[in-house]
Amino acid sequence: MATVTLDGDGRLLEDTATGPRPVPADRLLDHFAEELTPPDWATDLVVYAHGWRTDAESARAMADGLLTLAAVQYEQHREVYPELPEWQPWTVVVCWPSLTRRTPGAYRRVRDSAHILSTRGHAARVVGRLLGYLDSRRGDPAAPPVLANRDGQYLHLVGHSFGCRVLCEAVQWAADEPVTLGWSTPRPPDRPFTVDSMLLFQMAAPRDAFTGLFTALAEAPLHGPVVATYSRHDLATGIWHWGAEQRVGVGRAGIGATPSPVSGIRMRGVADPYPHTDLDHRFVSVDAGDVFVDRRGWSGAHSDHVRPESAHLLLSLADHSR
Repeated sequence: MATVTLDGDGRLLEDTATGPRPVPADRLLDHFAEELTPPDWATDLVVYAHGWRTDAESARAMADGLLTLAAVQYEQHREVYPELPEWQPWTVVVCWPSLTRRTPGAYRRVRDSAHILSTRGHAARVVGRLLGYLDSRRGDPAAPPVLANRDGQYLHLVGHSFGCRVLCEAVQWAADEPVTLGWSTPRPPDRPFTVDSMLLFQMAAPRDAFTGLFTALAEAPLHGPVVATYSRHDLATGIWHWGAEQRVGVGRAGIGATPSPVSGIRMRGVADPYPHTDLDHRFVSVDAGDVFVDRRGWSGAHSDHVRPESAHLLLSLADHSR
Protein backbone atom coordinates (compact mmCIF):
# COMPACT_ATOMS: atom_id res chain seq x y z
CA MET A 1 0.00 0.00 0.00
CA ALA A 2 1.26 3.46 -0.94
CA THR A 3 -0.02 6.91 0.04
CA VAL A 4 -0.43 10.11 -1.97
CA THR A 5 -1.03 13.23 0.15
CA LEU A 6 -2.64 16.46 -1.11
CA ASP A 7 -2.70 19.87 0.56
CA GLY A 8 -5.69 22.20 0.80
CA ASP A 9 -5.09 23.44 -2.74
CA GLY A 10 -4.91 19.93 -4.12
CA ARG A 11 -1.14 20.01 -4.61
CA LEU A 12 0.88 16.83 -4.12
CA LEU A 13 3.05 16.89 -0.99
CA GLU A 14 6.41 15.24 -0.49
CA ASP A 15 8.32 14.77 2.75
CA THR A 16 11.52 16.76 3.13
CA ALA A 17 13.99 17.40 5.96
CA THR A 18 12.11 20.63 6.75
CA GLY A 19 8.64 19.11 6.50
CA PRO A 20 6.09 18.47 3.74
CA ARG A 21 6.27 20.68 0.66
CA PRO A 22 4.35 20.79 -2.65
CA VAL A 23 5.84 18.97 -5.61
CA PRO A 24 6.27 21.35 -8.58
CA ALA A 25 3.91 20.56 -11.44
CA ASP A 26 6.78 19.79 -13.81
CA ARG A 27 8.12 17.18 -11.35
CA LEU A 28 4.91 15.21 -10.80
CA LEU A 29 5.79 12.32 -13.08
CA ASP A 30 9.35 12.18 -11.76
CA HIS A 31 8.00 12.05 -8.20
CA PHE A 32 5.58 9.27 -9.07
CA ALA A 33 8.39 7.34 -10.73
CA GLU A 34 10.53 7.70 -7.60
CA GLU A 35 7.81 6.84 -5.08
CA LEU A 36 5.15 4.77 -6.85
CA THR A 37 6.23 1.78 -8.89
CA PRO A 38 3.49 -0.81 -9.43
CA PRO A 39 5.05 -4.14 -8.44
CA ASP A 40 5.30 -6.88 -11.03
CA TRP A 41 3.33 -9.27 -8.81
CA ALA A 42 0.23 -7.05 -8.77
CA THR A 43 -2.72 -8.23 -10.86
CA ASP A 44 -4.84 -5.17 -10.06
CA LEU A 45 -4.13 -1.58 -9.04
CA VAL A 46 -6.62 0.05 -6.66
CA VAL A 47 -6.74 3.82 -6.05
CA TYR A 48 -8.74 4.65 -2.90
CA ALA A 49 -9.93 8.13 -1.86
CA HIS A 50 -11.41 8.65 1.63
CA GLY A 51 -14.25 10.84 2.86
CA TRP A 52 -15.04 13.46 5.50
CA ARG A 53 -13.35 13.52 8.92
CA THR A 54 -10.76 10.92 7.95
CA ASP A 55 -7.05 11.27 8.64
CA ALA A 56 -4.33 9.45 6.73
CA GLU A 57 -4.03 6.63 9.25
CA SER A 58 -7.78 6.00 9.24
CA ALA A 59 -7.90 6.16 5.45
CA ARG A 60 -5.19 3.51 5.14
CA ALA A 61 -6.93 1.37 7.77
CA MET A 62 -10.23 1.60 5.90
CA ALA A 63 -8.63 0.70 2.56
CA ASP A 64 -6.69 -2.12 4.21
CA GLY A 65 -9.86 -3.41 5.86
CA LEU A 66 -11.71 -3.55 2.55
CA LEU A 67 -8.82 -5.25 0.72
CA THR A 68 -8.33 -7.74 3.58
CA LEU A 69 -11.99 -8.70 3.30
CA ALA A 70 -11.52 -9.04 -0.46
CA ALA A 71 -8.61 -11.44 0.09
CA VAL A 72 -10.72 -13.58 2.44
CA GLN A 73 -13.70 -13.45 0.09
CA TYR A 74 -11.54 -14.51 -2.86
CA GLU A 75 -10.10 -17.48 -0.99
CA GLN A 76 -13.46 -18.65 0.33
CA HIS A 77 -15.53 -18.09 -2.83
CA ARG A 78 -13.04 -18.27 -5.68
CA GLU A 79 -15.55 -20.15 -7.83
CA VAL A 80 -17.71 -17.02 -7.97
CA TYR A 81 -15.01 -15.24 -10.03
CA PRO A 82 -14.32 -17.57 -12.99
CA GLU A 83 -12.38 -14.94 -14.98
CA LEU A 84 -10.19 -14.00 -12.02
CA PRO A 85 -7.56 -16.74 -11.73
CA GLU A 86 -5.46 -14.58 -9.42
CA TRP A 87 -6.14 -11.59 -7.13
CA GLN A 88 -3.08 -9.69 -5.93
CA PRO A 89 -3.98 -5.99 -5.59
CA TRP A 90 -1.61 -3.09 -4.97
CA THR A 91 -3.27 -0.04 -3.43
CA VAL A 92 -2.62 3.70 -3.59
CA VAL A 93 -4.50 5.72 -0.95
CA VAL A 94 -5.22 9.37 -1.86
CA CYS A 95 -5.31 11.51 1.30
CA TRP A 96 -6.75 15.03 1.28
CA PRO A 97 -7.62 17.54 4.08
CA SER A 98 -11.03 16.50 5.40
CA LEU A 99 -10.82 17.00 9.17
CA THR A 100 -13.37 19.59 10.29
CA ARG A 101 -15.82 19.99 13.13
CA ARG A 102 -19.03 17.97 12.94
CA THR A 103 -21.52 20.75 12.22
CA PRO A 104 -23.84 21.53 9.28
CA GLY A 105 -21.62 24.48 8.37
CA ALA A 106 -18.53 22.28 8.41
CA TYR A 107 -20.33 19.75 6.20
CA ARG A 108 -20.97 22.47 3.63
CA ARG A 109 -17.37 23.66 3.85
CA VAL A 110 -15.86 20.22 3.31
CA ARG A 111 -18.33 19.65 0.47
CA ASP A 112 -17.13 22.85 -1.18
CA SER A 113 -13.52 22.01 -0.35
CA ALA A 114 -13.72 18.60 -2.01
CA HIS A 115 -15.12 20.22 -5.13
CA ILE A 116 -12.85 23.28 -5.19
CA LEU A 117 -9.84 21.09 -4.40
CA SER A 118 -10.22 19.77 -7.93
CA THR A 119 -12.06 22.42 -9.94
CA ARG A 120 -10.06 25.47 -8.82
CA GLY A 121 -7.15 23.71 -7.23
CA HIS A 122 -4.75 21.08 -8.47
CA ALA A 123 -6.27 17.81 -7.27
CA ALA A 124 -7.93 16.81 -10.56
CA ARG A 125 -4.69 17.37 -12.46
CA VAL A 126 -2.56 15.66 -9.80
CA VAL A 127 -4.79 12.59 -9.42
CA GLY A 128 -5.40 12.55 -13.17
CA ARG A 129 -1.65 12.52 -13.75
CA LEU A 130 -1.36 9.77 -11.13
CA LEU A 131 -3.89 7.66 -13.03
CA GLY A 132 -2.08 8.38 -16.29
CA TYR A 133 1.22 7.38 -14.71
CA LEU A 134 -0.22 4.15 -13.32
CA ASP A 135 -1.82 3.40 -16.67
CA SER A 136 1.52 3.84 -18.44
CA ARG A 137 3.44 1.74 -15.93
CA ARG A 138 1.02 -1.17 -15.53
CA GLY A 139 1.16 -4.26 -17.66
CA ASP A 140 -1.17 -3.97 -20.63
CA PRO A 141 -3.93 -6.62 -20.31
CA ALA A 142 -3.96 -6.85 -24.13
CA ALA A 143 -0.17 -7.20 -24.47
CA PRO A 144 1.57 -10.51 -25.20
CA PRO A 145 2.74 -12.36 -22.05
CA VAL A 146 6.36 -11.49 -22.79
CA LEU A 147 5.52 -7.80 -22.39
CA ALA A 148 3.26 -8.05 -19.32
CA ASN A 149 2.49 -10.39 -16.51
CA ARG A 150 0.10 -13.20 -17.29
CA ASP A 151 -3.12 -11.23 -17.43
CA GLY A 152 -1.90 -7.65 -17.34
CA GLN A 153 -2.82 -5.21 -14.57
CA TYR A 154 -6.27 -3.72 -14.18
CA LEU A 155 -6.98 -0.30 -12.68
CA HIS A 156 -9.89 0.26 -10.27
CA LEU A 157 -10.98 3.43 -8.46
CA VAL A 158 -12.69 3.17 -5.07
CA GLY A 159 -14.05 6.22 -3.27
CA HIS A 160 -15.99 6.87 -0.09
CA SER A 161 -18.22 9.85 0.70
CA PHE A 162 -16.60 13.11 -0.46
CA GLY A 163 -13.63 11.15 -1.80
CA CYS A 164 -15.95 10.09 -4.63
CA ARG A 165 -16.02 13.71 -5.77
CA VAL A 166 -12.22 13.88 -5.85
CA LEU A 167 -12.06 10.79 -8.05
CA CYS A 168 -14.83 11.95 -10.38
CA GLU A 169 -13.10 15.28 -10.95
CA ALA A 170 -9.80 13.48 -11.65
CA VAL A 171 -11.40 11.30 -14.29
CA GLN A 172 -13.15 14.33 -15.81
CA TRP A 173 -9.78 16.04 -16.08
CA ALA A 174 -8.95 13.71 -18.97
CA ALA A 175 -12.43 13.67 -20.50
CA ASP A 176 -11.42 15.59 -23.63
CA GLU A 177 -10.54 12.24 -25.17
CA PRO A 178 -13.20 9.79 -26.43
CA VAL A 179 -14.78 7.22 -24.16
CA THR A 180 -12.50 4.34 -23.28
CA LEU A 181 -12.16 0.79 -21.57
CA GLY A 182 -13.37 -6.24 -21.05
CA TRP A 183 -16.75 -4.32 -20.90
CA SER A 184 -18.90 -3.40 -23.90
CA THR A 185 -17.55 0.16 -23.96
CA PRO A 186 -15.33 0.77 -27.02
CA ARG A 187 -11.60 1.27 -26.58
CA PRO A 188 -10.19 3.94 -28.96
CA PRO A 189 -6.44 3.91 -29.57
CA ASP A 190 -5.74 7.41 -28.20
CA ARG A 191 -6.50 8.05 -24.53
CA PRO A 192 -4.86 9.81 -21.56
CA PHE A 193 -5.50 6.80 -19.32
CA THR A 194 -8.12 4.14 -18.84
CA VAL A 195 -9.96 2.97 -15.72
CA ASP A 196 -11.50 -0.49 -15.59
CA SER A 197 -14.07 0.27 -12.90
CA MET A 198 -15.14 3.02 -10.50
CA LEU A 199 -16.78 1.95 -7.23
CA LEU A 200 -18.29 4.79 -5.17
CA PHE A 201 -19.36 3.92 -1.64
CA GLN A 202 -22.02 6.20 -0.13
CA MET A 203 -21.20 9.14 -2.39
CA ALA A 204 -21.69 12.58 -0.79
CA ALA A 205 -23.10 14.40 -3.80
CA PRO A 206 -26.57 15.30 -5.11
CA ARG A 207 -28.44 12.53 -6.88
CA ASP A 208 -28.21 14.48 -10.15
CA ALA A 209 -24.44 15.00 -9.80
CA PHE A 210 -23.76 13.15 -13.06
CA THR A 211 -25.88 15.62 -15.02
CA GLY A 212 -24.78 18.69 -13.06
CA LEU A 213 -21.34 18.40 -11.48
CA PHE A 214 -19.75 15.51 -13.37
CA THR A 215 -21.26 15.86 -16.82
CA ALA A 216 -18.09 14.76 -18.62
CA LEU A 217 -18.04 11.28 -17.09
CA ALA A 218 -20.15 10.02 -19.98
CA GLU A 219 -17.17 10.78 -22.27
CA ALA A 220 -14.44 10.15 -19.71
CA PRO A 221 -11.51 7.70 -20.00
CA LEU A 222 -13.52 5.04 -18.25
CA HIS A 223 -13.76 1.58 -19.73
CA GLY A 224 -15.91 0.01 -17.03
CA PRO A 225 -18.97 1.15 -15.10
CA VAL A 226 -19.53 3.82 -12.46
CA VAL A 227 -21.06 1.84 -9.57
CA ALA A 228 -22.49 3.71 -6.57
CA THR A 229 -23.94 2.17 -3.41
CA TYR A 230 -26.69 3.68 -1.28
CA SER A 231 -28.48 2.86 1.96
CA ARG A 232 -31.62 4.25 3.54
CA HIS A 233 -29.74 4.10 6.85
CA ASP A 234 -27.10 6.64 5.73
CA LEU A 235 -27.71 9.74 7.83
CA ALA A 236 -24.76 11.76 6.52
CA THR A 237 -26.05 11.85 2.94
CA GLY A 238 -29.60 11.99 4.23
CA ILE A 239 -30.09 14.43 7.10
CA TRP A 240 -26.72 16.20 6.84
CA HIS A 241 -26.80 16.45 3.07
CA TRP A 242 -30.38 17.70 3.20
CA GLY A 243 -29.33 20.41 5.65
CA ALA A 244 -26.58 21.57 3.31
CA GLU A 245 -28.35 21.26 -0.05
CA GLN A 246 -32.09 20.75 0.68
CA ARG A 247 -31.96 17.36 -1.01
CA VAL A 248 -30.66 13.92 -0.16
CA GLY A 249 -27.45 12.56 -1.62
CA VAL A 250 -26.47 9.58 -3.75
CA GLY A 251 -25.41 7.63 -0.65
CA ARG A 252 -28.94 7.85 0.78
CA ALA A 253 -31.18 7.40 -2.26
CA GLY A 254 -29.00 6.22 -5.15
CA ILE A 255 -28.04 7.73 -8.49
CA GLY A 256 -30.71 9.97 -9.98
CA ALA A 257 -30.59 11.57 -13.42
CA THR A 258 -27.67 10.60 -15.68
CA PRO A 259 -26.69 11.14 -19.33
CA SER A 260 -27.42 7.45 -19.99
CA PRO A 261 -29.82 4.94 -18.37
CA VAL A 262 -29.05 3.78 -14.82
CA SER A 263 -29.09 0.10 -13.93
CA GLY A 264 -30.65 -0.39 -10.49
CA ILE A 265 -29.71 -3.56 -8.59
CA ARG A 266 -29.55 -4.84 -5.03
CA MET A 267 -26.32 -5.71 -3.25
CA ARG A 268 -25.80 -9.47 -3.37
CA GLY A 269 -24.61 -11.92 -0.73
CA VAL A 270 -21.02 -13.11 -0.75
CA ALA A 271 -21.77 -16.42 -2.50
CA ASP A 272 -24.24 -14.93 -5.01
CA PRO A 273 -22.54 -14.00 -8.31
CA TYR A 274 -23.26 -10.70 -10.07
CA PRO A 275 -24.28 -11.45 -13.67
CA HIS A 276 -22.29 -9.52 -16.25
CA THR A 277 -25.52 -7.93 -17.44
CA ASP A 278 -26.08 -6.39 -13.97
CA LEU A 279 -22.84 -4.44 -14.05
CA ASP A 280 -22.18 -3.81 -17.74
CA HIS A 281 -23.68 -0.31 -17.82
CA ARG A 282 -22.19 3.18 -17.63
CA PHE A 283 -24.03 3.86 -14.34
CA VAL A 284 -25.08 1.23 -11.79
CA SER A 285 -26.95 2.14 -8.59
CA VAL A 286 -26.65 -0.55 -5.90
CA ASP A 287 -29.19 -0.70 -3.06
CA ALA A 288 -27.15 -1.73 0.00
CA GLY A 289 -29.90 -0.91 2.50
CA ASP A 290 -30.03 -4.49 3.77
CA VAL A 291 -26.24 -4.64 4.23
CA PHE A 292 -25.15 -1.16 5.35
CA VAL A 293 -27.44 -1.02 8.36
CA ASP A 294 -25.50 0.65 11.19
CA ARG A 295 -27.87 3.17 12.82
CA ARG A 296 -25.47 4.29 15.54
CA GLY A 297 -23.78 7.67 15.73
CA TRP A 298 -24.27 10.89 13.82
CA SER A 299 -23.74 9.44 10.33
CA GLY A 300 -25.64 6.14 10.61
CA ALA A 301 -24.55 3.65 7.96
CA HIS A 302 -22.51 6.19 6.00
CA SER A 303 -19.20 4.48 6.88
CA ASP A 304 -20.60 0.96 7.16
CA HIS A 305 -19.22 -0.05 3.77
CA VAL A 306 -16.23 -2.11 4.93
CA ARG A 307 -18.20 -5.32 4.61
CA PRO A 308 -17.66 -8.72 2.93
CA GLU A 309 -20.47 -7.86 0.51
CA SER A 310 -18.57 -4.72 -0.54
CA ALA A 311 -15.46 -6.80 -1.14
CA HIS A 312 -17.60 -9.17 -3.23
CA LEU A 313 -18.78 -6.24 -5.37
CA LEU A 314 -15.19 -5.04 -5.91
CA LEU A 315 -14.04 -8.54 -6.87
CA SER A 316 -16.99 -8.91 -9.23
CA LEU A 317 -15.98 -5.74 -11.03
CA ALA A 318 -12.40 -7.01 -11.28
CA ASP A 319 -13.69 -10.37 -12.58
CA HIS A 320 -15.91 -8.85 -15.26
CA SER A 321 -13.14 -6.42 -16.28
CA ARG A 322 -11.31 -9.42 -17.73
